[in-house]
Amino acid sequence: MVKPIEKILLAVDDMFFAAKILSTAQHLGKSIERVKSAAEIEAAISVDSSALLIIDLNSTKFAALEVIAMLKAQSQLSTTILGFLSHVQIDLRRQAEEAGCDYILPRSAFSQLLPEILSGKMPKAVPKAES
Repeated sequence: MVKPIEKILLAVDDMFFAAKILSTAQHLGKSIERVKSAAEIEAAISVDSSALLIIDLNSTKFAALEVIAMLKAQSQLSTTILGFLSHVQIDLRRQAEEAGCDYILPRSAFSQLLPEILSGKMPKAVPKAES
């Protein structure tokens, strides 16, 4: 049985891609809270620590690796973090894994799996970074 996602936070500064995500969520009847800073992420998660955070690992506005590490350092939080990036960014992928990102997907796979992700069906296997 898939655990329903109660709260979804979106940390994406590409407004066109964010619009695509928000449109998909609306089509599925899901509500997403778009956050605009690391402080907003922390505030939203302090209210509901079981949220799903979707974060663009390439964002210029968010310090994604620092945000992920900060959230994972707080053991009382049960936030699931899904980060996406370009498939060629192997070093960034490794850094996100080390920071504690729960799921890391290439942007294309994230787009393809978006309806399932927003419905709570997280990918079972995520390919590991190449050496």
